Amino acid sequence: MGSFSLIHWIILAVVLLLVFGGNRFSAMMSDVAKGLKNFKQGMADENDKPAERPPEPRPLPRAERPIDVTPTPEPRRDPTSAPDDRTNG
Repeated sequence: MGSFSLIHWIILAVVLLLVFGGNRFSAMMSDVAKGLKNFKQGMADENDKPAERPPEPRPLPRAERPIDVTPTPEPRRDPTSAPDDRTNG
């Protein structure tokens, strides 16, 4: 019930020929064939080319550089050195 039978496909083809006309339909099909041929040719040309390296990025001017917000680690203190000023003792 959900599939098309042969008679459905024939009726669909006749309706398409009536709507588009025989000449217009064949021209449309030839355009589709040319498009497929050009697509295949373009894909073949792409595979034949050697891989190109992308250009080196240029350094940004100082005004355009992103702001560095990476926290800097505090220097390690020697536990045997003098006590900190922040202690209560």
